[in-house]
Amino acid sequence: MRTYKIAVFVSGSGTNFQSILDAMDAGAFGSKVVLCHSNKKDAYGLTRAKNHGIPTLVSKDDDEILQALEDYDIDMVVLAGYLRILSDKFLKSFKGLILNIHPSLLPKYGGMGMFGIHVHEAVFAHGDKRSGATVHLVTSVVDGGKILLQEDTSIEDCKSPEEIQARVLEIEHRILPRAIGQLEEV
Repeated sequence: MRTYKIAVFVSGSGTNFQSILDAMDAGAFGSKVVLCHSNKKDAYGLTRAKNHGIPTLVSKDDDEILQALEDYDIDMVVLAGYLRILSDKFLKSFKGLILNIHPSLLPKYGGMGMFGIHVHEAVFAHGDKRSGATVHLVTSVVDGGKILLQEDTSIEDCKSPEEIQARVLEIEHRILPRAIGQLEEV
């Protein structure tokens, strides 16, 4: 079994990050989160990291971020609500795995502008009966990398995009840690 040194990238509250921390603490996988990075200094995900004794980095500079990944010997980056597109320079320079959690059943509702509530508004507007979440590898094509894990659920009884969002977030919290565990077994 392979284990990874993980950096989690967050831009907001970090509930998906918390699901990773909880799964790590419960022994659901052997990899360890050793760094939390954010592009926003007020992201609550940074507080979650500090409360867990995990070092943090706030930066928008690729060179600084890449240096931190090298300093911490990171071999997996997990984007957990990271609202910044990774640059081609970053993608070419970082040699480890990069995972992302996306709040739809890709390839539906992916790509530029499809994040957060915008995804659920589109799902609601189209009258979809099912939605879910996807963990995928990150490439230069936004939300276009290989799908590692998906889970769906009925949303027929949801009366708003916010209700869909809440239901899909529960799935995100389950499958993101599960994807890390699955990669350890490859």
